[in-house]
Amino acid sequence: MTAVRRTIRDLHEQARKAPLVALTAYTAPIARLLDAEVDILLVGDSLGMVLYGMETTLGVSLDMMIAHGRAVVRGSSKACVVVDMPFGSTQESPALAFRNAARVMSETGCTAVKLEGGAEMAETIDFLTRRGIPVMAHIGLKPQSVHADGGYHAHGRGEVEAEILFTDARAVTQAGAFAVVVEGTVEPVARHVTEILGVPTIGIGASPACGGQVLVTEDMLGLFNDFTPKFVKRYADLTPTIQAAVRAYAEDVRARRFPALEHCFGVEKKG
Repeated sequence: MTAVRRTIRDLHEQARKAPLVALTAYTAPIARLLDAEVDILLVGDSLGMVLYGMETTLGVSLDMMIAHGRAVVRGSSKACVVVDMPFGSTQESPALAFRNAARVMSETGCTAVKLEGGAEMAETIDFLTRRGIPVMAHIGLKPQSVHADGGYHAHGRGEVEAEILFTDARAVTQAGAFAVVVEGTVEPVARHVTEILGVPTIGIGASPACGGQVLVTEDMLGLFNDFTPKFVKRYADLTPTIQAAVRAYAEDVRARRFPALEHCFGVEKKG
């Protein structure tokens, strides 16, 4: 029997029962491994830093997001796949944002796109959702605005910042966003944002009260040892396992223990 992929209506129903589970995925093999356990596979523009070694997400292109989004859709069958709209693909005008988002949807087969930005992107979100493109919004710490915001830091400190977040949250949901990622936001503010919205919030460095949680898969699997964000819980430490496997392989190759004849073609078995 063919698996049925989760819809946005399914996500809303699930969020009323228990928090939504989301993880990033950038490739078909990882999507395959995560698919059975998560509600949402997010093809984040964080792939620029995780896969390509970029210092920020700003160098990620639309073509890159489409290629990885297509791979994740192919590698999954149950989870709702959401693809990030990269920097520069939505900010110029609602019409350009629609053309780019429509291309992402049609070329990847994803369920929805994600847009960074608050009240300033409400007109664009409204334009897209009225034309049949489901949008997940993203407020709080916005990696695409890292330079304008003065670097990576927690948002919502003080009354002014908190009010900006509340305004952003209301604006994007009134514009039609079906869910809102709340990133890098002080816990009481993220909790209140969740309380005032009628759609699920997806927290990352936010609050346990959010309607769901998302992490970068490579972070929670311990594939980076140089820096671990405060909001990440490591559920595995795969780096030493991978290093040990590579070391064993290298030793076998140098000692001519691999490949053995059993790994070769055209060798007759004795006996």
